[in-house]
Amino acid sequence: MKVLVLTSEAKERSLIQSVLEKSGHEMISADQLEQARGIIDSNQIRFIIIDEDGLSFKKTDLIQPSDESNIPVIYFLTLSSSDKERSDTDDAMIKPFTQSELRARIKIGQRFISLGDNLSQARDLIDNMAMYDSLTGLMNRNAFYRIAEGELERARRAASPLSVIALDLDNFKSLNEKYGIEAGDEVLRVVAQTVREKSRPYDCIGRWMGDEFIIALPSVIGSDAEKIADRIIKGIRSTQITSGDKILNIGVSAGIASAQRISASTEVDPLIQQARQAMARAKEGGGNQVNVLYV
Repeated sequence: MKVLVLTSEAKERSLIQSVLEKSGHEMISADQLEQARGIIDSNQIRFIIIDEDGLSFKKTDLIQPSDESNIPVIYFLTLSSSDKERSDTDDAMIKPFTQSELRARIKIGQRFISLGDNLSQARDLIDNMAMYDSLTGLMNRNAFYRIAEGELERARRAASPLSVIALDLDNFKSLNEKYGIEAGDEVLRVVAQTVREKSRPYDCIGRWMGDEFIIALPSVIGSDAEKIADRIIKGIRSTQITSGDKILNIGVSAGIASAQRISASTEVDPLIQQARQAMARAKEGGGNQVNVLYV
């Protein structure tokens, strides 16, 4: 990380430089306002340490107002010999300070920047595309494609396996006709929650269409993917779903397309369709089972 240090005291600058270099960061210093502004604009500075005592300018002089919403947040650590309360800075230290104190403050700032970036990225994804299915809370088809393509590319670079599970409720149409759409929607919500709970935290899960769900499993092959599918099916079957005073019995079929090695020609859509074909064969076999296809 590049850290802009604004202080007129040589001893203080030397101490800060020592801490930054030992922590693997790069220090950039400036004495004049225009010089500091130029560094901020050209070097994508995210962390600034500014000494209020020895400079003729302040934090508010450094950052120019902008209408652009994608400008990254800059974290400010203010140094001062006064302990007055400050509302215009992210953190403040009273001089003199120790290396260990400065090191701790820099780590706090890093975590703050990282969290801010993650939140910003998540917000951008949600703003740029309607990612989630409103009924189940799972990714919709477009979002699933986008995330699954990223997983496929990572698997291709790492020469690691990738499996795709397609899930379909065996008796959903008749259940919908018998108990009504509201009961059907509740079934889909509960099933989606169970799928999420029985999958790994980092698996890519989406609602494909109707009562079909899809899961991309990075670094998982054949038998391990089958174990995950079995776990999901058992979880759904053991979950009590009711409509009025009636307990609804839900059956689930699963198909798996499992690729041991991702080649240059491997694409997401064929894997999904192969998983759906395997799922159709599981339904033809009586349902409540898993069919695995190695590709």
